[in-house]
This record gives sequence, structure tokens and C-alpha cells, in this order.
Amino acid sequence: MGFSPDITERLARARADLRMGVPIVLEGGALVLAVETLDAARLADLQLLGGAPVLAITAWRAQTLKARAYDGDLARVVLPGDATLSWVQSIADPADDLRSPMKGPLRTAREGGADLHRAAIALCKAARLLPAALVLELSDATSFANEHNLTLVPAEGALATELSPLNPIISARLPLDVSEAGRLHIFRPDDGAEEHYAVEIGQPDRATPVLSRLHSACFTGDLLGSLKCDCGPQLRGALGQMGTEGAGVLLYLNQEGRGIGLANKMRAYSLQDQGFDTVEANHRLGFEDDERDFRIGAEILKRMGFSSVRLLTNNPAKVARMESCGISVTERVPLKVGENRHNHAYLATKAAKSGHLL
Repeated sequence: MGFSPDITERLARARADLRMGVPIVLEGGALVLAVETLDAARLADLQLLGGAPVLAITAWRAQTLKARAYDGDLARVVLPGDATLSWVQSIADPADDLRSPMKGPLRTAREGGADLHRAAIALCKAARLLPAALVLELSDATSFANEHNLTLVPAEGALATELSPLNPIISARLPLDVSEAGRLHIFRPDDGAEEHYAVEIGQPDRATPVLSRLHSACFTGDLLGSLKCDCGPQLRGALGQMGTEGAGVLLYLNQEGRGIGLANKMRAYSLQDQGFDTVEANHRLGFEDDERDFRIGAEILKRMGFSSVRLLTNNPAKVARMESCGISVTERVPLKVGENRHNHAYLATKAAKSGHLL
């Protein structure tokens, strides 16, 4: 029968389960619990199972905690037998690092493979949770999943790097302040993740380079007018320029906080209040400088019939990614707006550490 979920659908279930605090099982042989949504009861249940559970964290978070990352991109912290919920969550969440900097010494595993732990972290990231998971290896993963009614997914599926296909759902006329000739297109990925949008101004010629911008969602800047970033002014500036020229496409990609989600972005803001810059804050949380996937923008442009762009950006990484995905960038159009006394240091960090041309 064709009613059973395929691997993409099972991974979507796994992300939802982890967000709710429900464990999942990896077919390669591991029980996985997201640390952020862990509760005391499930931690106690895990400890009663015996075995040797470990706390998988990224190398960035391990560096902050002075823990050895023998696996390169991650560390497997051996869980003490008397570990409490507050201790486990303090390893994952840097909120109290400055108040309580000594959390160790932490013992990390160096024997055996780490692919299951890597998959567990990848699933936590995809669920927009802190990148930390409790992992307990299982001898019979399938039986354990069936016995406890847990979602069972293959580890290689969580580690897959292919872009989920994007499907155009609907488009409709949308008159805007910048242009009454506006149209909004909705695209939905097959993997159940966030939808993405394309704002089309006028009737751009598909045969010539279109003025375009890849804009990542920023609730605080775009909607609330936050002064901590330049996102809102960039959004309005890009649309305004497209309105002036009479044509353009703005891709509004739901990759809040450089792809880490709004909750983690607010955690990063809290760390910035403690004196860390935007990149340092991401690293202390366990994330890369930038977790976004600009291939999404290239795919949407292709689906809309565009093959070349004049890209409104200060970020050379966007130009490189478009070119690598088969979208020709005939011109990089600077977009220098929105600097103020609250975001001056933020913009300086983007220039110094992320290569933005400001």
C-alpha cells in the first residue's frame, strides 16, 4: 500500500517529535532526545535503560566548554551517572556560561563512529532547536522504536545535503506601496519545512538579467523595525529600487536568524548583551556563522524562468552561491542602508568576519 510515509515524511515527523520533546530512533542503532525539549522524566527513563548515553554537541560549543572534539565537527560528552536535567541543559545552552563557567572537566568519547551523533545534531538544527542531543546506542533499534511507538528514521536521511524540491503553490496580484504592479508567489518544499515567497514587481523580462534580492526573513527588523540590524531598511530599500526601475524579484526566504530560527536568534541577542559579537554568539550556541541555504533562492528563480540576475547584495557569498547553482550574476548591486548607532558594531563584524562589502 502507498499510505506509509516515505523517508522525507518520516524526517518531518522526527523534527516535529523532537520539538515536542518526544524521542526518535535512528535506524543505525540509536535513541535520540533533543536537549532543549528534554524533561526530567524522560532523562530518568533514559538513565534506567543502562548503556552509555552521551551528549552530542558541535565542535563550536565544545570549544566554548573546553571539551575535546575528537570527532572533528562534534564532541560526544560522556553523561555522568548522576547527571541532572539542569546540568544537561547547561551544557547545551550558554545562557549561564558567564555566571557558571566551570561545567567540567568534561570527558568526551573518542572510540567508535560518530555518524549517528552527527545525524542527531543535524535533526536538532533542522527542528530549529539548540544543536545538542542525548544519544544512546541501541542493539535493536527497530524493535525499540516499535515497542515505544517512536518515529524511526535512517541516519543517512538526516545527513542528506540535497535540496528538497520546491513546488509553486499559488500566485496572486498584490498592489504594493512601491508598485501597484506587484505579485506574490508562494513556494512549498516537499520536506514539510517553511514555505518561501517571491515578490515580483512589474513584468520582468525572463531573457534579461532581473534586478533581484535574496532576503532572509527577519521578524525583528522587517516587522518591528529593530535597530540591531539593517534588515528592515534593506527589505524596503530593495523593493523601492525595484519599484523605481519598474521590475524586479525579491525572494523572501524563511531562514530567520541566518537559518537558526527566531528563538535561537534571541538567544544570540542575549549573548550579544553579554559582550559577544554576532559571530561569537552563534558559535557559543553551537552554530556556524551562517546556517542559511541560498540554493533555495536559486531554485525559485529557475522555477520562475530566470537564469541571470543583477543581485542586490553586500554579501559575496550570495553571488558565489548563485553562480554555483547555475544563476548568472551579471552585476552585484550594493545595498548600503540602515546603519545606526545600535547596529554599527554588528555591521562592522559582518564586514570583518563574514566578508560583507560595506
